[in-house]
Amino acid sequence: MIDCVEKEASVEAGNILSQVSQTHDIIKTLDRTISSLEMQLAAARAAKAETDEALDGRISGVELLKDRPKVFFVMGIITAFSSRKRRDSIRETWLPKKDELKMLEFDKGIIIRFVIGHSTSAGGVLDHAVDAEESQHKDFLRLNHIEGYHELSSKTQTYFSTAVAKWDADFYIKVDDDVHINLGMLGSTLAQHRSKPRVYIGCMKSGPVLSQKGVKYHEPEYWKFGEEGNKYFRHATGQIYAISKDLATYISVNRHILHLYANEDVSLGSWFIGLDVQHIDERSLCCGTPLDCEWKAHAGNPCAASFDWSCSGVCKSVERMPEVHKRCGEGEGAIWHTDIGTDV
Repeated sequence: MIDCVEKEASVEAGNILSQVSQTHDIIKTLDRTISSLEMQLAAARAAKAETDEALDGRISGVELLKDRPKVFFVMGIITAFSSRKRRDSIRETWLPKKDELKMLEFDKGIIIRFVIGHSTSAGGVLDHAVDAEESQHKDFLRLNHIEGYHELSSKTQTYFSTAVAKWDADFYIKVDDDVHINLGMLGSTLAQHRSKPRVYIGCMKSGPVLSQKGVKYHEPEYWKFGEEGNKYFRHATGQIYAISKDLATYISVNRHILHLYANEDVSLGSWFIGLDVQHIDERSLCCGTPLDCEWKAHAGNPCAASFDWSCSGVCKSVERMPEVHKRCGEGEGAIWHTDIGTDV
């Protein structure tokens, strides 16, 4: 009799624990849903505020967001007016051609664009040259931004805000125009993190804060980071990184009050301090050029991105990109056979 009572009590306790666990999971799911809805509402308000004047208030922010295509990821290749040869070297190697680029959008939900603003004299020779290039290739995302090397933090911020307003993506990627990409490997890497609400993916580093004027990557606000010789907080290196939808939306909503440091990768990392963000140190995003990426490709582990640390990109990328692609590429058409769990 006692044994029966003990067994019943044990079963009841197990049921209670199971119910508690299920309730906890439900609460976590609701919390994520509420957080996502709050971010969408904030984004809708921001979109409405930005377009009210231009559209005379006829379209609401919510309607604008509803009209966005649902995609897997948006990749913005940050480029400059002087970088035509770099863009062509990418078009001739790892970037799908015009028709294939369109198919990639429809079949895989992958958007890839060269990202550029306008010159100080809008409508001038430089802008017309990009207009002509765009009419030929259809692979640009134009920003409401004045180009300049010392404006990279602002350009990055504007890129994410513009991309969020245009596409409803799981991830938004920033990459420099002298980096080699294996799209299939990149897609499968990002797909592993699709269920996570706030992720910041890249090669995490913590470099020195350079207070000396005249040196590359000088930090004018060095005093904010403590004593001389201190290092920055952990952040993704600027050659390539990806952020999830909630974080890109956060940047879009709060862009007017987010501080811009001299270095773009530091700026991005600073925006996420104090937020509940998962930093993912993904080393496949910072392989070296041959022999490093070549060895890994032969071993069956192709890199998602390759560049030379010494040059902050592929050294002499215009001349070397075809060689890097030949020796370290994952194979033509790999992205078409990559399982990314597309639900767009």
